[in-house]
Amino acid sequence: MTIVAISGTPGTGKTALSESLRNKGYSVLDINEHIRAHGILGERDEERDTFEVDIDALNRSVSNIVSADEVLFIDSHMSHCLDCDIILVLRCSPCVLSERLRERGYSENKVRENIQAEILDVILCEAVDSDVPVYEFDTSDIDVNSIVESVKYILAGNTDKYLPGDVDWTGEIEIWF
Repeated sequence: MTIVAISGTPGTGKTALSESLRNKGYSVLDINEHIRAHGILGERDEERDTFEVDIDALNRSVSNIVSADEVLFIDSHMSHCLDCDIILVLRCSPCVLSERLRERGYSENKVRENIQAEILDVILCEAVDSDVPVYEFDTSDIDVNSIVESVKYILAGNTDKYLPGDVDWTGEIEIWF
């Protein structure tokens, strides 16, 4: 079985991609549901408005999933931290991302924290450091079905077009900070 991590800053389109893949018959594991169902959710970090998660416990829990399917997609902004075979990092323009996060009701501090992470390539850098093949997608203004087709393309072994390094938001840092 091939395990594919779908990762990226919150708001980059992981859930939309996962839903589309699920609708096309792929197996997709929603890590947030899995964490709650398996009691892995840790203490709340009030200052950052988030919960702690024991990545080792999560990894052990996910490794117990047996699937007859050829591919299992894992949907989470932390999926790149888990044992996987491929990492897809979704990226999004800070201006578009900020709108998406505000529509979700994120506080301005949380919006800025996530914009900063996106501009600084935090998730992409973590993913690349994992020594697992990483592929990058700009989801700012692309249809989710196009990304699904690109994912199929990668799964078929055609990877050159999506190698990391083409998405760069550093020119927008002065707008935000």
